[in-house]
Amino acid sequence: MREPPRLTDISHRYARVPSLRNITLTVEPGTVTALVGGNGSGKSTLLGILAGTLRPTSGVAAGIPENTALVPQHSAAPELFPVTVRRTVAMGRWRHRGLLHPLTRRDRDIIDASMRRMGITDLADRTLSDLSGGQRQRTFIAQGLAQQAPLLLLDEPLSAVDTTTVTMIDKAVREESQAGTTVVIATHHRHQADSADRVIVLDHGRVAKEA
Repeated sequence: MREPPRLTDISHRYARVPSLRNITLTVEPGTVTALVGGNGSGKSTLLGILAGTLRPTSGVAAGIPENTALVPQHSAAPELFPVTVRRTVAMGRWRHRGLLHPLTRRDRDIIDASMRRMGITDLADRTLSDLSGGQRQRTFIAQGLAQQAPLLLLDEPLSAVDTTTVTMIDKAVREESQAGTTVVIATHHRHQADSADRVIVLDHGRVAKEA
């Protein structure tokens, strides 16, 4: 059994401004953890620490898998980025294949399956700039699914999306957890937090409550 992601006394600063303060937590494999709290509470920063895209100012992060999938908010991606939906999803295989190596049949099958799960097969040849916010978010979720990472991190996946997208994302999260993937979600949505195995409330970079 793999070691669970474990943060011990983690703090982080942006310049001189504290963003996380003495966070200690263990994320059990195969569970869904919801991070909740207001804007500026540290949710996205904590995801960045777990993803390895941010380094803590102090403390120790252990058990973080090398293959970790971080799905940002769809609004964080440039809307005019001239790349197709299929190409975007295919980027999820780069960690396995490398940027310069051709995709295998198995890679293509995984990409196709990920697109079907998120209902975007018919959008394959459209560019991100042609998509609605919900379609764009489903594309990035499909990219995360295609990565087949043991740790899946989602940053506000239900922000400004339609009901169809909410249903598809909720279903994908359940399926990934049931398959043994560890899922951590930063969310403002009550129903998404209520359906998680664990809820961590952040307030000004500290853990205010756990349930």
